[in-house]
Amino acid sequence: MASYLICGLGNPGSRYELTKHNIGFLVLDMFADKHEVTLNNKKFNALFNQAEIYNHKVYLLKPQTFMNLSGESLKEAYKFFKIEPQNLIVIHDDLDFQFGTVKIKIGGGPGGHNGLISIIENLGTSDFIRVRMGIGRPTGYTDPAEYVLQPFSEEQDKVLEEFIAQGVEALEVTLKDGVSFAMNKFNQGSKAS
Repeated sequence: MASYLICGLGNPGSRYELTKHNIGFLVLDMFADKHEVTLNNKKFNALFNQAEIYNHKVYLLKPQTFMNLSGESLKEAYKFFKIEPQNLIVIHDDLDFQFGTVKIKIGGGPGGHNGLISIIENLGTSDFIRVRMGIGRPTGYTDPAEYVLQPFSEEQDKVLEEFIAQGVEALEVTLKDGVSFAMNKFNQGSKAS
């Protein structure tokens, strides 16, 4: 039985709950609900729980350190459970894809994402799986750092649940069929309409 650590990125607190930067939390919450896992254990400076899902031991982690220090929390769990990089899945927002796009990637740089920067620095590797949730780029003169902390727009809200569900499906396909299969399925340009 393989062990997987799935980490959703976001900021704790109601102020940030439904902001673009918290899409990783939202996907992990829906995944946990669907598989009847309650993220109510406080461990590793995170909300945490574990379950057996698709014949894997799966650890679910929501760091409570704020985005820029996500790696500090993740490192504790990663070392404690002796996870291999290829069995670590990080769900995060991504400015490089239009809103509603889900892509899966292994390795690579952080692309300016502070949560990923923290994770790569703390783990000393970038060879983990990322579920990249496209949030699009801001229009006009909005600073990307401000944009990611804004709530979803009215238009985005209409497809938000479907978008989150696609992120959940990306996790499930990765666990059931492997990351290569999942990449083939999701990197063709599927998008919440």
